[in-house]
Amino acid sequence: MQAVVMAGGEGSRLRPLTINRPKPMVPIANRPVMGHIIELLKRHNITDVVATLQYRADDIEKFFGDGSNAGVTMNYSVEPRPLGTAGSVKFADKYLTRDEPFLIISGDALTDFNLTEIVDFHKRVGAAVTITLYRVPTPLEYGVIIVDDAGRIERFLEKPSWGEVISDTVNTGIYVISPEVLDDIEPGTPFDFSKDLFPLLMKRGAPLFGFVANGYWCDVGNIAEYMRATGDLLSGKVNLGETGQHIGGGIYVEDDVDIAPDAQLFGPIYLGTGVRIKGGVVIHGPTAIRPFTIVDNRVHIDRSIVWRNSYIGEGADLRGAIIGRRCSLKSKSVVFEGAVIGDECTVGEGAVIHPNVKLWPNKEVEAGATVKSSLIWGAQARRSLFGRYGVTGLVNVDLTPEFAARLSTAFGATLPKGSVVTINRDPHRAPRMIKRAMVSGLPSAGVSVQDLESVPVPVARYYTAVSGATGGVHVRLSPYDQRVVDIRLFDKAGQNLSKASERSIENIFFREDFRRVSFDDLGQIEEVAGLPERRYIEGFLNALNVKAIRAAHFSLVVDYASAPTSLVLPTILGELGCTVVALNERMDETKMAVPSDLFQRGIDQLAAITAAVKADLGVRLDVSGERVWWVDGKGQKLSGTTAAAAFLELALRAQTDGATRTIAVMANQPQLFDEIAARYGAQVRRTKIDPQALMAAVAGDDTMLALSGAGEFIVPSFHRLIDAMFPVAKMLEFLALQQTTLVDVAAALPAYHVAQRQVPCAWDQKGTVMRLLNEQYKDSIVEQVDGIRIRSGERELALIVPAADEPVFYIYTEGATDEAAGTLADRYVRLIEGLRA
Repeated sequence: MQAVVMAGGEGSRLRPLTINRPKPMVPIANRPVMGHIIELLKRHNITDVVATLQYRADDIEKFFGDGSNAGVTMNYSVEPRPLGTAGSVKFADKYLTRDEPFLIISGDALTDFNLTEIVDFHKRVGAAVTITLYRVPTPLEYGVIIVDDAGRIERFLEKPSWGEVISDTVNTGIYVISPEVLDDIEPGTPFDFSKDLFPLLMKRGAPLFGFVANGYWCDVGNIAEYMRATGDLLSGKVNLGETGQHIGGGIYVEDDVDIAPDAQLFGPIYLGTGVRIKGGVVIHGPTAIRPFTIVDNRVHIDRSIVWRNSYIGEGADLRGAIIGRRCSLKSKSVVFEGAVIGDECTVGEGAVIHPNVKLWPNKEVEAGATVKSSLIWGAQARRSLFGRYGVTGLVNVDLTPEFAARLSTAFGATLPKGSVVTINRDPHRAPRMIKRAMVSGLPSAGVSVQDLESVPVPVARYYTAVSGATGGVHVRLSPYDQRVVDIRLFDKAGQNLSKASERSIENIFFREDFRRVSFDDLGQIEEVAGLPERRYIEGFLNALNVKAIRAAHFSLVVDYASAPTSLVLPTILGELGCTVVALNERMDETKMAVPSDLFQRGIDQLAAITAAVKADLGVRLDVSGERVWWVDGKGQKLSGTTAAAAFLELALRAQTDGATRTIAVMANQPQLFDEIAARYGAQVRRTKIDPQALMAAVAGDDTMLALSGAGEFIVPSFHRLIDAMFPVAKMLEFLALQQTTLVDVAAALPAYHVAQRQVPCAWDQKGTVMRLLNEQYKDSIVEQVDGIRIRSGERELALIVPAADEPVFYIYTEGATDEAAGTLADRYVRLIEGLRA
C-alpha cells in the first residue's frame, strides 16, 4: 500500500523555529516530526511513500533522500505554488499506482494511530473516503465531523466557533482514499479536501465514512502544542517506541552521552548523541536535549527543549523554554517560561529573557540585558488576538503603545498600499494613548489615516462606509472594566472584520512579518474633525419623515451617559422639534466605564424623571452609541426584548405594500418575534448571538430590520450598521404617523415567558458536552444557528450555547409561564452538570 505524506507546511505559528526549516522537520526528541510519521508507516508495512512538498522542499529531500536509511522508498512531489491539500495530492498523481486505496497523512502531526485498523475499516465498509477522527477537548481550530452509528458522515463544520460546536470529533487530516476519487480534482487548480472535495462528494451521495481512532494525536501547530507533544512523547503517552536507551528514572540516552556523577536528573528526559551534562546540573523533565549540546556546571533546566550543538553556560537557568540550534547561552543567563530562542542566537552573561519572548535567529543579547519583548518586531505570545470585543487587554500591560503600533501595522499590511483607514476613540486618556500609537503604525505600512478624534461609534462606522475608506479603527475603554481597552477594527462597509480578515492580521502579527514601505510610499495623517458628524446628520435626517415628527412636538428624556453621543444627537433632536430633558450631557472621561449598580441607578432615575415630567418616552444610550435602553411615558422600564418587539410591531404596521419582509433576530430571543412577524406575513431569520452576525444578516436587500433584543438595532433604510441613535428618531416617526404611544404598543404585545442561566464548564469538556447533547436530543433539535435549540413542547424551547470566551454554557429557555421557563432552565443546568462530570 502507498502513503502520501503532506509535508508542505510553512509553520508560521511555530516561528522562529520554522524560519530555517519546514514545519515537518521540527524535531520532537530523537527525530523530526515527519520522521516519527515515517516510522509509524513502516510499523504498519507501508513503505512506498510519496511526500508532497512546497516550503523549503530541499531540506526534506536532503534529510530523507531515497528513504533507504529509514527503511522505505521515498518519492517527492514539489508544488510550484500552493495547490491546497487535495490539489497537492492530485499533483503527485504520477507517483501513485491507483491499483488500490492509498493513505494520506500529515507530516507535521504526532500520532500513534493503528493505521492498519483504519485501512481495514475503509475496505470493509466500501468507502470512497475514510476520514480518521479523534476526540479533542477544544475543537475550535479543527474541522468537526458528525457520523451516524455506522460511521457514515452526516455533516462537516470547518473551524467552528463555540456556538457552532456540535461535537468533539475532529478531522485529523489522515485519510484513506480510493483512487477514483482523484478524478474529481482538477489538475493544477487549488483544491482543498475539507472545503471543496468532501462537500462535493457528500452532495453526490458518495460513501464518505469517519473512523473514530483511539490512541494519541497532536497537531503540532504552535509553540504550546510543540511543547506538549514533546512532553507527551517523553512521558510515554505516545506509542512510538523508546527514544533511546533507558538508563533508569525515565532517562533515555543515545550514544556517547556523558553525565557527571553529581548531576541530578529527574525524568522523563531525552539526551541525544554526544550530549555532555557537567557537575551540579539539575534537570527536571519532561526535557529534551538534542545531540552534541553541552550543559555546563550548575545549570538548572526545567521542562525545556534544547536543540543540537548548543551551549548552556555555567549557572544558567531554563524554565519551560525552547533553545534553537547552535545557540550559546552564557553563564548565569536566565530564560523564562514560554520563551523561544531562534537558531544561532547568543545570550550574554547574566542576561534575562522574559516569559513568552521570541528571539529570531542570529540575534545577540548583550551581557546583563533584560529582554521583555521579542526581537525582531516582537509581540507578546497570545493564542489569538481577537475576542468578542475585538482586541482586548489591560492597558499598559497587555495593550501597550508598542503592541498597538504593531497591531495597526499588521492591519495595514492586509490592505493595499495607498489605502485610507479612519481611526476614532472615546474620550478617555487610555484609548487616546493607544489610538496615537496605532496612528503611527498604519503609515509605516503605506496606509493613510483619517483621524476622526472622538465621535460616537455609529458615526465612525457610517463615515467609514460612505467616505471610501478601506477600513476603520475604534479604541474604547471597556464599559465593563475601566482597566481594560478594546480595539475594534472595521472593514470598508463599517462592519466588524470577518473571521478570515482577523486571521490574516493574526498571521502577520504572530509571524512578525510586517510590510515596511519606502519613504515615498509612507501614508499620510489627516484630521477630519467635524466632517463625519455633518455627513452622518445629513444622511440621518434624509432617512426620516422630519415633517411628521416635528408636527407631533414630542417631549423626551435622554441620558447621554457623558459620552460623545451628546455631540451629535442634541442637534438632530433639535432639528426634529423635540423638547428634551438632557441627563449627563457633558462629556466626562471618568464615566466611560460604569459599575452595574450605578448603571441601574441611572436607569431608575431616567424612569422616575420621565414619569415626573410626563415625557412621551425616555432613553439611555451607552457610551459607544450602539445600545439603547427604553422607558415608556408612564416611566415603565422596558426590557430589551419588549423594546425590540414594540419597535418591530410599529415597523411592520408601517409597511403597506404587501411585500414579504424578513426580520433578523438573535437566536436567544423568544418566539414572540415570530408571532408578531406572522401577523403581517413577515418571516424571522435567526442569527448568532453576536453583533457582527446581526450586521451580516442585513448585507442583502431583503432584510428590513435587525434586532438583538439587548438594545442593538439596525434599520437599513438609513444604513446597515448597529446604531442606537437612529432607532430613537425612527420610533418617534412611527409613533407620530400611527398616532399611538409606546405605552399602548408595549401593552398590546403577546405575552412571553423566558429564563436564563449559566453553567460553569471547563474548556476541555465543552466539546464533549456538545456532542452528548447532540446525540441525546438528536430528534428534538430544531435549529443550530448558535449552539443547539431544543423543542420539548409547543411552548417549551431551550437554547444551549457554549460561550466563546468563557468556560461556561449559557441556557435560554421559554415556557408557557415564568415558572415553567425557570423549571426548564434548571433542568438543563442539571443535565450539563451531569454530562461534564
